[in-house]
Amino acid sequence: QVQLVESGGGLVQPGGSLRLSCAASGFTVSRAAMSWYRRAPGKERELVASIFSTGGTTNYADSVKGRFTISRDAAKNTVYLQMNSLKPEDTAVYYCKGRPAVVDYWGQGTQVTVSS
Repeated sequence: QVQLVESGGGLVQPGGSLRLSCAASGFTVSRAAMSWYRRAPGKERELVASIFSTGGTTNYADSVKGRFTISRDAAKNTVYLQMNSLKPEDTAVYYCKGRPAVVDYWGQGTQVTVSS
């Protein structure tokens, strides 16, 4: 059974850092396209970052380039999103998505709030 479980969200001050984790079961993250999305209140869901099975290629939304880093740990079958220099506009529910084949699987989401 495929499952994605996010963790690591919370409340952080502007300029702070958080690391989100997405633990996968039922498929291998290094053989799948893995992505982080977010949905802020009143806004559409936004693709934040992706990492692909081929060569570990990554891409990022312009709004997070240079501040966020997506990575994966094959031994732990987990994908991470390191978020630095956080801004209030990064406040959202963050979701992990896995695409091992033609079907997308989603986690339950984790809340990130950036506020002083």
